[in-house]
Parts: sequence; C-alpha cells; structure tokens
Amino acid sequence: MAVGGRGKGPLVADRRYTSRTTAPAQKSAAPKRAPRAPKPRRHGPIVGLVLFLWRMIWAVLWRVTAVGVLVYGGIVFYFYSQLPDLNALLDGRARGSVTLLDRNNKVFAWRGETFGGQVTAGTVSPYLHNAVIATEDKRFYWHFGVSPRGIASAVRINLSEGRGPFEGNGGSTITQQVAKLLCLGVTYDPAQWKTEAEYEKDCRSGGMWRKIKEVPFAMAMEAKYSKEDILTIYFNRAYLGAGARGFEAAAQRYFGKSAADVSAAEAAMLAGLLKAPSTYAPTGNMQRARDRAAVVIGLMQEQSYLTKAEAAEALAHPAQLSKAAAQKNGGFFADWVMETTPDYLARTTTEDVIMETTLDQKMQSQAEEALKWVFENKVKAGSKAQAAIVVMSADGAVRAMVGGRDLPQAGDFNRATQALRQTGSAFKPFIYAVAMDLGYSPLDYVDDSPWSINVPGSGVYSPKNYDGKFKGMITLTQALAESRNIPAVKIQELVGRDLVKKVATDFGVAQNLADGPALALGASESTLIEMTGAYAGILNGGSSVTPYGLRALKLQGEEEPLFGQGGGIGERVISETAAHALIYMMTQVIEKGTGTRARLNGYEAAGKTGTTNSARDAWFVGFTADYVVGVWLGYDDNTPLNGVTGGGLPAEIWHEVMTRISEGSEPKPLPKEIPGNTVTGVPGAMPGEPVPYDPNDFVQPEDVPYFDGSNPNKPGMTEDDLADQILNDVQRNGAGN
Repeated sequence: MAVGGRGKGPLVADRRYTSRTTAPAQKSAAPKRAPRAPKPRRHGPIVGLVLFLWRMIWAVLWRVTAVGVLVYGGIVFYFYSQLPDLNALLDGRARGSVTLLDRNNKVFAWRGETFGGQVTAGTVSPYLHNAVIATEDKRFYWHFGVSPRGIASAVRINLSEGRGPFEGNGGSTITQQVAKLLCLGVTYDPAQWKTEAEYEKDCRSGGMWRKIKEVPFAMAMEAKYSKEDILTIYFNRAYLGAGARGFEAAAQRYFGKSAADVSAAEAAMLAGLLKAPSTYAPTGNMQRARDRAAVVIGLMQEQSYLTKAEAAEALAHPAQLSKAAAQKNGGFFADWVMETTPDYLARTTTEDVIMETTLDQKMQSQAEEALKWVFENKVKAGSKAQAAIVVMSADGAVRAMVGGRDLPQAGDFNRATQALRQTGSAFKPFIYAVAMDLGYSPLDYVDDSPWSINVPGSGVYSPKNYDGKFKGMITLTQALAESRNIPAVKIQELVGRDLVKKVATDFGVAQNLADGPALALGASESTLIEMTGAYAGILNGGSSVTPYGLRALKLQGEEEPLFGQGGGIGERVISETAAHALIYMMTQVIEKGTGTRARLNGYEAAGKTGTTNSARDAWFVGFTADYVVGVWLGYDDNTPLNGVTGGGLPAEIWHEVMTRISEGSEPKPLPKEIPGNTVTGVPGAMPGEPVPYDPNDFVQPEDVPYFDGSNPNKPGMTEDDLADQILNDVQRNGAGN
C-alpha cells in the first residue's frame, strides 16, 4: 500500500531524516546554478606591450646569464688549470741581483733586484703578517678573491676626489694584487717586450678591463691555493723599493735582518712600502717612511693586531736603517764596478751574484766629509762647482770614489771615471819621467828664458809661464816644483814627443794625446781615475797600473770565484831609479812649490798641481807611501773657475782627504833618490826632429850631491842644503800652476 499522496510517498517518508532547520519545500523550485568563474582582467595595450617585452627580456636574460656563468666558470677553470705549483711562483724575477761587499766583506750596495730567499706566511714575523693584512686587505680571510664592498668603497673615494671610478684607489684584494704580480699568468717574453720595465708597467696597469680580467684569475687562485699560500706568494714577490723584491730582501736591505725577526715598527714600515715603494722607501726619505709607518701602526691597533701599549711603543721607537743602508756609501764606486764587469754577470745577470770589492767604507766617508768641509768653509755659499775624488793604493786598488757633489740636477754622472778633462800641468811629471829614465838628474839645469819653436803647419809656438816671469838657469827639480811651462816644453822637445806619449800612455793616460808641443802643458784629456792610476805607477816604482775595484766575483752560495781581481800592477814603464828620482822632484812641489797647501803634518808626500787654460779645470794628484789621491775641480759646462788653480782648492781638498785617511797610521818615508847624470855628450834633440836649442840650455853641473847628503866636491852638504839651493826663490816669487 502506498504511503502518502500521488508520487510523494517515498519523499514524505524520508523527511524524518532531514534536519529540523531544513526549509519547507518550495513550490516548483528550480535547480541551483554553479557559480560563474571570474572574468579575466583586461589591460590596456601599453601595459600589455610592457609585459610582453619583460617576458621576452627575462627569457633572454636568464639564458644569457646562464651562458655567462658557464663561460665565466670556464675561464676560472682555465686559469685554475694553468696555475703552477706554489714554489714556482715565489721568485719571479727575470734578472738576478748583485750584492757588493767592501774590502772587509761587508755589504755596502745592491744592484738589480735582490731576492733574500723564500719565506712563507708562517715564517715571517707575526707583526709583518698582521701589518700586511691590516693595511692591504682587512677582509682577506672572508672573501673569495674579490671584495665588492672594497671596490664600491674605492669607486666612491675616487669619484669624491675628482678622479675616474677606477683611477687611484682600486679596492683590490691581496689576491687581486697577487694576480697583478703574476701578470695574470703571462710570462715575460723578450721578443714581445722591449724591456722588462715595459712588461711590468703593462702588468701593473689599472682600468676597467684589467679589473675584469683580474676577477676570474683571483677566483682561480682562491680555488687553487690556500689563503696562506696566496700570502706566501705576496710576501715573496712584492716590490718594496731600492731593488728589493720580496719582504725578506727588503728586511735585509733596510734593516740588516730577516723578515722573521722584524719588530712591530719595522714591520709597519715594510708594509707601508706596498702603497708606493719609491715614495716611501726609507733610504730616500726616512721621515716620509716613518709617517706612513705610523698610519699602518694605527690600522694595526684599530684592528686589534696591536694593543694600545704596543702601538705606543712602536710609535715611540720608530724603525732605524741598518748601518749599510744608512751610510749610502760608494754609489759612484758601485756603478763603476758594475760598468767594468761583463754585463751578463752585472747589469743583465740572470743569476744572483756576489762582488767582493776594494772599497773601504771608512775612507769613502772620510773623502765625502773632506769635500763637504772644504765647500762649507772655503767656498762661497751656493757654488755650483763640481768636484771628484779618487783614493787608491799603489797597486791600483780603488779605496774610495766621489763622482760629484750632491747638487740639484747633478745626476748620476760620474766625474771621476766618465769626465774627460784637460789635465793641465798635472801632465808634466810624465815629461820628467822620460828625462829621468834617459839618465838625466833632478839637478840638471834648464834655461827658463823666452823661447819659441816653429811648428810645421801651425807656425811659431811661444810658450809662456803662468806667472809671466823667467828664472834663467834653474834645475829640473825647480822647473817641476814651480810648474814652469817653458822648461817643460823644452825638455819634452829634447827627449822627444813620441817618447813622452809612449810613457804617458803606458802609465794609463791614453785618451787622444795631443800632437803638438802643447802636449807638455796638458792639452790632452784624461779622466781622474786614469790620472790617479798613472801617479800610482810612479809611486810603485815605475810600473803601469790598471785601477780596479773588483777582488772576486762569485755566484751566491758558491765558494769558488768565477773570476778574480780586475786590475793591478802591470809592465814596467820607467826604471825604478827614474821613478824614485821623479818622486823626489814631486816632493818638492809640496814642500816649496805650487802645492804647499797640500802639506801634511808628519807625513811625507809628493804630488803635482794642474790648471788648464782659462782655469776650466783644476787638479791636484799626489801620494804618500800608502795611498794615492786624485782631486779634480770644475764646472760641468766648462765655465771657467774664478781665481782657482790646482794649488788652491784642489790641494786643500787633497790635504783634507789625505789627513783623514792617514790618521792613526805610521808615517813612512817615500822611496826617493837623486841620481847623478849619466847622459854623455852635449844634450840635444832626439833623432827625427830638429829643435833649435842652444847647448847651454841644459847644463850638467859638476857638483852633483848624492842623496845620502855627501858630496865629493862639497863635503858636509846635506839634503836640506840642497833643497834650499834648488828652491831658494820659490816662496819669494810665488807659486805657479
């Protein structure tokens, strides 16, 4: 039976299970519709275009970025694969170094790029390690080779100071600086670069493109090496001024100690050099170097590498140069030795070379002090005159050399070895050397009277004496002592110019000797070192001398020298008797002649003055039993000296030098004698050139005393009596030149 009405039975029955809140059934209710989806928002045409372009750009950008990252990673990997073993990067010098030792084997100079030996970040002084970090890259241990923050800071500083963004401060990390030191892996190729300096200049250049190239190389280094390895390369390859490559070389160069032993003050000064080695080198300007070191000490304290007390101690006791670095001794000497040594072992050496030299640093300082004293006390302030000094032993070993006064624009021109100047009367001893060697005596006579000679092609030549006077018959000794010109020319023409040239050349004066009779008056040119060496030949008994500064040359670490002494005593030029006679004559130059200002208290000395035409050059060269000293004075541009002769300032400089270097030594007599005349017959011209001499021009006196003071004709006559007889009017008539 159906329940409910028509067609409603089940529905009615089911209502029992519905909720009470169910609404009553609606009459003919329609079924509910599903909710409509929201309509898409429509943009304007401009916005749509922008969105389209952005999608396109983004699609390209992420693909380009991905490709760029892959390419950049490939570049980093390439550099990584090319980086060598650490040890191969520690000494990157293309040339070697030269260390010069004095006669006592103490270092006095360096040339080339010195490399003190390999050090590591762990073996250098902790002060030095920390000073470099504090100064150059305080975030070194926190970046991967590049510091964006550092670069941004550098750009900001550069722009604020009116420079380009990458001009000046570069914001480089230590790793980037090492990349520069390694020239981004490009090695020096002589075929590509004219000089090593040009190669290094290119390596150190800055700019955007260089920065871009540095970044992958620096990142490759960070991947290849540890932080301490990178620091080790830096410590060994950084240039620190004065030819020092690496901190070990710099510590030795400036402080005479290892980089492992430097103090906080010394470490700060070394680290300060990294900013500008030439500017802050303590050998150039110590105050500037200390000011820079003070900045570094402040950074170390700020970053807690130094306590306040340690920083105060370092500031209160700044770094001091070693004795060798502070003296600056022997610069001209060192350059001369380098020039006289084969290039492949000196200026272009690829090895580290040790040169043992003849320099005496004490004498070098004394020579420099003597020159300075004379110019401060005897010369008008502001004088631009130049001077040169050579101190030499009788065998040619150079003990000291002053190549010029330290004046603005003086340059490094060595006036002791490079300046060719007329010798003036300093040439005259070689004329008398020939006469003595031919058998004439210092007591032979010559007529100092007006005289002329006809020179083929030039006409009549009439020499004049410096003082314009004539002495008549005088001894050869007096003629040399007073530097009489007429007797010098007469004697030269008597013995023969060719022989005079030969003797002068054999003694070492070999620079285009003049051809005419003016040869006797020093018309030829020579250098101071040649003249000093020639006089050393007279002192040593008449043998030639080759001046030298090198005792031995060795490769670093080797005991056997590659070669030894570079000069010394050579062939005999005149007899020993002739040399001793000439020495006697030259002692009278100082005792009673033109060189009295050179007299030494308690030491016997011999020498000769020299003054050229118009007083453009003034010389004094002389010797004691121990040393020969040569002095030249003049202007670089040949301006005449005002009232100066060789017997003036040069003799005074000579006296000051010789007094200082002889102090404390035992006075020794000079080897001198007065031999009798051995020439037979009437003196005449040498064969080959007629000379209009009167036979009375040269007289062989009957009463020639012996050097021991005895005289067979005049018993009791002493050497002092003889000197008075020879030179009794020198002081009365004044000195010559």
